[in-house]
Amino acid sequence: MNSDLTDKADQLLVSALRAVSARDPREFYRDQLRELKELNPEDYEDAVSYYRGTLIPTVASGEVEPLVAWTKYGRRLAVALAPGGTVQIDETGRASPYVEDGGLDLSAMILHIPTDTKLKARVVALPATLSSAQKATYQVLVAGKQKST
Repeated sequence: MNSDLTDKADQLLVSALRAVSARDPREFYRDQLRELKELNPEDYEDAVSYYRGTLIPTVASGEVEPLVAWTKYGRRLAVALAPGGTVQIDETGRASPYVEDGGLDLSAMILHIPTDTKLKARVVALPATLSSAQKATYQVLVAGKQKST
């Protein structure tokens, strides 16, 4: 892969993150890639191929907004790890279906909820700062923590 292309795509992502004070999603995605590599090497190779052949070139060329492209990639990883549905959680804690090409709400937390209820939700995207409702949702669905009364 062309390192100049990767550097350009990384610079565009970092600039976009700074412009809107958003969180860098790549840490979540790296963890998901490691897990995918262990669980399903074929899906891992597909994810790496998409990264190299689609994500980096389209971001570097300016064809697509970097945060939108990376969010789409994060969703691909989450779906590869576990079938389910992807939702966005607004600042009040209200969930609505995530629409991939419906525009990116930077105040929303985007989670992939596996069909298998034994599995935890996967982070697709997080806002720069979580609201109290989003924090509570994250604690229950992603971290698996529940308060006992």
